[in-house]
Amino acid sequence: MANLSHPSEFVLLSFSCFGDLQVLLYGPFLVLYLLAFMGNTIIIVSVIADTHLWTPMYFFLGNFSLLEILVTTTAVPRMLSDLLVPHKVISFRNCLVQFYFYFSLGSTSFLILSDMALDRFVAICHPLRYGTLMSWPVCFRLAGAAWAAPFLAMVPTVFSRAHLNYCHGNVINHFFCDNAPLLQLSCSDTSLLEFWDFVMALAFVLSSFLVTLLSYGYIVNTVLRVPSASGRQKAFSTCGSHLTLVFIGYSSTIFLYVRPDKAHSVEVNKTVALVTSVLTPFLNPFIFTLRNETFKAVLCRQMQRLKGLHTALQ
Repeated sequence: MANLSHPSEFVLLSFSCFGDLQVLLYGPFLVLYLLAFMGNTIIIVSVIADTHLWTPMYFFLGNFSLLEILVTTTAVPRMLSDLLVPHKVISFRNCLVQFYFYFSLGSTSFLILSDMALDRFVAICHPLRYGTLMSWPVCFRLAGAAWAAPFLAMVPTVFSRAHLNYCHGNVINHFFCDNAPLLQLSCSDTSLLEFWDFVMALAFVLSSFLVTLLSYGYIVNTVLRVPSASGRQKAFSTCGSHLTLVFIGYSSTIFLYVRPDKAHSVEVNKTVALVTSVLTPFLNPFIFTLRNETFKAVLCRQMQRLKGLHTALQ
């Protein structure tokens, strides 16, 4: 009991249920991770480099793409390396660090999504006041609050995990240090911690989800009153990509974390966590570039500029 109350390391089972076949998962997961990393990096570089994208909408998109890179980097490289080794061990300290950054960055991404929804709401429903309501100081304050609040709120959460008694072993049935598997190893009373986790999920996930729903409810009501069919199509096209990300991101996260009773199968939870950690960051660049005419035009200009530079160097 004394030795296991504070383990020096945890064993991550990851995808050990597949046995020797788990090595076959390395290639597809690596490709998805690299594509997600490169795609979101392209978005960030484009937003910084092209003055046509120096608007609040793309400012928040750049923040969201940066968060997608950071969230995947928190969990996926470790998962990839564990697919190739028989002993998947992570130290107690590194486990808590991964826990802290994964959930802080994930919560920030949902707040940024709600900022994006607010931006579209003001642009479509109050276009004449857009320059005032969504000025750069306002955008910086919204983004700053979205980054700061989760990182501050997660500090007591991590400290509480550090002071739990872990007497049910040190094997985590997951590919990263997720919340529920950690609590399952503790022999302390975690009812208060679970309630606090639920409150945190309500504060960061459901609140931002409600802001997004309300914003798009007003947007749809406004767009339907636009007399021009082309105007309605342009407005819906601009918001369609955002709504796609909202549906994928929120549905999987609410399934995992915004439930007072997290009694789903561990394997099901791992599969859904893969969606938020790998699939969503991979889809983000494609959704925005394929459905956004402005961004496609910017990418075409950048490609032509690179082609001209290559020709000049030759």
